[in-house]
Amino acid sequence: MCNALCATLLPRLAPVTIVALLVTLVLIFAFQADNITEKPFHVMLLAVPILLQVYLNSSIAYGLMKILRVPHSIAAPGALIGASNFFELAVATAIALFGPGSGAALATVVGVLVEVPVMLSVCAACNRTRHWFPAEA
Repeated sequence: MCNALCATLLPRLAPVTIVALLVTLVLIFAFQADNITEKPFHVMLLAVPILLQVYLNSSIAYGLMKILRVPHSIAAPGALIGASNFFELAVATAIALFGPGSGAALATVVGVLVEVPVMLSVCAACNRTRHWFPAEA
């Protein structure tokens, strides 16, 4: 019952969820625009450790999977998941608990601003190094 309902409902909701996500991100960044532009030093204090942590964790996870000869189709997503901070959940929690203009909201928004492009670069690196891993059957 649920599988049939989900199979018909999910494709119809996909455009709505994408629009809702984009609207949410625009609103979050709009609320934090003043904080981000007025506190560049705080943004850097937040951004640099996040940047280092994502690259370090993804490198360790990807490297271990290479050593263990895990297939690339598992190693690449594993490196991305291992390095993710799930800032999307943190933004919602920070705003709900402390308000959209709070320092907690700023920290989580900076996390999203840093993590998204960094994760895209990790993904690109994984795609460029696909040949490091054994071919899948």
